Amino acid sequence: MTRTNLDDISAFLTVAREGSFTRAAALLGVSQSALSQTVRALEERMGLRLLTRTTRKVSPTDAGERLIQSVGPRLEEISAELAQLSALREKPSGSVRISAGEQAAELVLMPAVQKLLPQYPDIAIEIVVDNGLTDIVAERLDAGVRLGEQVAKDMVAVRIGPDVRMAVVGSPDYFEKRSRPRTPHELTEHNCINLRLPTAGGFYAWEFEQGGRELRVRVEGQLAVNSGALAVKAAIAGAGLAFVLEDRVRDDLEAGRLTRVLADWCPPFSGFHLYYPSRRHQTPAFAIVVDSLRYRG
Repeated sequence: MTRTNLDDISAFLTVAREGSFTRAAALLGVSQSALSQTVRALEERMGLRLLTRTTRKVSPTDAGERLIQSVGPRLEEISAELAQLSALREKPSGSVRISAGEQAAELVLMPAVQKLLPQYPDIAIEIVVDNGLTDIVAERLDAGVRLGEQVAKDMVAVRIGPDVRMAVVGSPDYFEKRSRPRTPHELTEHNCINLRLPTAGGFYAWEFEQGGRELRVRVEGQLAVNSGALAVKAAIAGAGLAFVLEDRVRDDLEAGRLTRVLADWCPPFSGFHLYYPSRRHQTPAFAIVVDSLRYRG
C-alpha cells in the first residue's frame, strides 16, 4: 500500500473518531472540502462505502467499522514507533568505537570527546589506542584515525585537525654538551631516540623536506621506545634527540624544557583524519560524533 493510501486511511480514521468532517478538518489542518474528497477517493479505490453522512453527523458503515477495528490499532502502533524514532534522533544514543594512534588520541580525540560526552549522556565512546595500521572493518570498529596521507582511497575521510609538523627536540642540558645539527645528515653524530614501528617492526626513519628535497635519515642512539610520550619524557631528561609531532611538545618548548632544531626541514603536512567505510550506515550517534570531530579551522 502506498504512502498516499496510508495518509487517506489516517484521514478517514480521524473523521470516524470525531464524527464530523468539520472537527476532523480542523485537527488535520486541511479544508473540509479537501478532507471530504480524500475520504471519497479512498472509498472509490476500495469499492466500499466507509461512512454514512447525514446533515447532523457522520458515522462508519459496517465496512468502515471493520477498517477501524483492523487497521486503526496498527496505524497507532506505527505512529508511536515513528515518534520514538524521532525521539532517538533528538536524543541520540549508542556506542561508537574508534581506533587511533597514541598521539591522535591524546591531541585530537580526547579534547573533542571531553566536550561532546556531557552534551549527549546516552552516547558512549570507546577509544582503542593502537599505533599500528588497524583494519577497522576486520576489528569491527566504527572508525579510525590516521594522517591524511595514510587513509585508504576506498574510505570516507573527514579532516579532524589542522596540518601538522614534526619537530626534532632535545633538552638544554643535552645541547650544552653537543652542537646543534644544521642539516638532517648531522643527526648521525647525535644520540637519537629511536621509535619502533608496530607494523613493520623496524625503526622509524626520520623524514625531512626542504625546497622540494626529501630526506629519510636512519638515526642511531642508546634508547629506543614504541611510544611518543616516552620519547618526549626521555628527551626532556636529556637522553637524546626525539622526533615527534610539534603539538605534542609545544608547551615544553615554550617552557624551555626542550629546544628545537632543524625547524626549516620540517614543513607542514596533512593532519589527522577520521575514516570509515563508505558503505557504513550512519547511526544518529555516529553522525554526531563525526560532526563534533570535524575540523572547521
